[in-house]
Amino acid sequence: MRKILYSTRSKLIISFLGVSFLVSVVSLFVGGQLLYKTVLSEAQIRVSLDLNAAREVYQARIKLVNVSLNITTLGFGFISALKRCDTQELQHRLGRMSLHAELDFAGIVMGNGKVLCRIGPDPVPDKKHQPVNPIAELAIKRQAPIAGTVILSEDFLLSENSELANLARVQFIPTSMADPTKGSEGASGMALAAAIPVFDHNELIGVLYGGVLLNRSKCIVDRVRDTVFLDQTYKGRTFGVASVFLNDLRISTNAITQDGKRAIGTRVSKEVEKRVLLDGDTWTQRAFVVGDWYITAYEPITDIYGNKVGMLGLGIMEEKYLDIRRKALSVFVFLTAAGTVLAVGLGSLLAHRITVPVRRLIKASRQVSEGYFNPEIGPISRDEIGLLQKTFKDMVAALGRRRVESENQLLQSVKQASVGRLAAGVAHEINNPLTGVLTFTHMLLRRKDIDDEMRSDLETVAKATERVRKIVKGLLDFSRQTSLDREPAEVNHLVKSAVTLMENQALVNGIAILFEPGQDIPMLTLDRSQMQGVILNIILNALDATQPGGEIRISTNFISSVIDMNQKGVEIAITDTGSGIQPDHLDQLFDPFFTTKEVGQGTGLGLAVSLGVVQRHGGTIRVQSEVGKGSTFCIWLPLDEDDD
Repeated sequence: MRKILYSTRSKLIISFLGVSFLVSVVSLFVGGQLLYKTVLSEAQIRVSLDLNAAREVYQARIKLVNVSLNITTLGFGFISALKRCDTQELQHRLGRMSLHAELDFAGIVMGNGKVLCRIGPDPVPDKKHQPVNPIAELAIKRQAPIAGTVILSEDFLLSENSELANLARVQFIPTSMADPTKGSEGASGMALAAAIPVFDHNELIGVLYGGVLLNRSKCIVDRVRDTVFLDQTYKGRTFGVASVFLNDLRISTNAITQDGKRAIGTRVSKEVEKRVLLDGDTWTQRAFVVGDWYITAYEPITDIYGNKVGMLGLGIMEEKYLDIRRKALSVFVFLTAAGTVLAVGLGSLLAHRITVPVRRLIKASRQVSEGYFNPEIGPISRDEIGLLQKTFKDMVAALGRRRVESENQLLQSVKQASVGRLAAGVAHEINNPLTGVLTFTHMLLRRKDIDDEMRSDLETVAKATERVRKIVKGLLDFSRQTSLDREPAEVNHLVKSAVTLMENQALVNGIAILFEPGQDIPMLTLDRSQMQGVILNIILNALDATQPGGEIRISTNFISSVIDMNQKGVEIAITDTGSGIQPDHLDQLFDPFFTTKEVGQGTGLGLAVSLGVVQRHGGTIRVQSEVGKGSTFCIWLPLDEDDD
């Protein structure tokens, strides 16, 4: 026995087993630490990205308030009512704006800082006893639009609406790891607000203000939960939570206390408060939230004066990542106990299989943080790392969609603003000369010394000029989203009138226009002038794209919508045999200012205006095109509900 124990073979076996056991233990320890650090690092990167998305949601709500107020001030009727101090008309406009933008308060302040009118139970307040309106006061002082976060006093909220003051009043709840509370409740309100000064010939005549109260509001935090965390749960609890703080006090959150209520009134830990509110830094670490540990991210909220007044924070459950770590360590322990002889090789293999996907996730996370939303994470594993990979992949896809949606919303706002500015320029630069042309044409028509042919030509000039004026008015209506002047109309008659107007021009160009009216086409309630402008615009584009000898074929049909087969409507199809449209241009056709014509030959607004008119009628425009063979524009308009 002693010979066996002291044999070289035994020593080698014992040495090998000892080394294998030591390596296994070290691998267990090092692998566990590496796994925890890499998973925690990924979680911190994720929560940092989620904070960016939450900030976009927060800023998007401010932009919505700002855009709603801006659109309201653009209307001539609003400015006219403000100059007349017509409180009844202004209250109607304020109510409609507040309903569409979901505003909690809105009103108009005169140049002296006094409220003219507002929404709420006291729409025309006593001008002698009014608290300071901080957002309107700053807009008057700077003579410029203001938008952002603002802290509202209890007096201001009571003046606007006592219900807002009740919502803003938050009872302090003792919270672990937070500073001792001073007082029993907070009465100030945090709001996302905007104020737009209104000028008449460079003279300030008033300020339109409005906003939403964040105290006890669910819109921001629940939208972050639903869009960023996709409403995930873990062990029956919400995986991710979001909160808005007034200083260190939670005023809006979907974090839940032990009694199942939202944790409004709880406070953030002292460490987070110092780092974020006092130092102004961003916090991305684990932190204690209400009753549990989370991987969190916080950043300061700055008000319209540049002061740090609160925080935007969110977190994901740390327990999930700890569970992943524990499960992985269990796998390591099982493999170590199963056989120390193969521990080195098997440990290396497992370490490789575990760390490579995590490293890919870290690399992918860095790529996402740099703005690349299609990273390569390799094949999806079937273990806990695979769950992490799938979660990461879903998160990146969600972030990509949110970014695209945000960019589309911003692009649409820019487009609308551009159309609005152009419309104003068109009205100023074109209407005046058009009026002159129309006036002198009618003066010539009154003369008795002109022959019938010249009189017919002058009448054609007058009709064409009047149509141009209607087109300019239609552009203004589209940019300002004015109401349609609807009346019953026969679609075939409307199309026939448009074809008649274009026949002479088509004849000059050597192009045939053929109209094939459909049978049993029902009456539609339309704005005849604007809809005829849409048809004329598409026919004009078809004429420009078609060579002499070609043809333009127009037909009408009573068919279902391609989106909803249960929705009936009328389709106007305009087909040409022209040059067609490049595939990469199809997605840009209806963008304002996009045109393939030479400089000076087109503004690029015709199809954008046409799409706006059709959409306001509840319809759609589809385009099919093949380069060298021609294009088809299909205008679909829904049947009136009363006719279903």
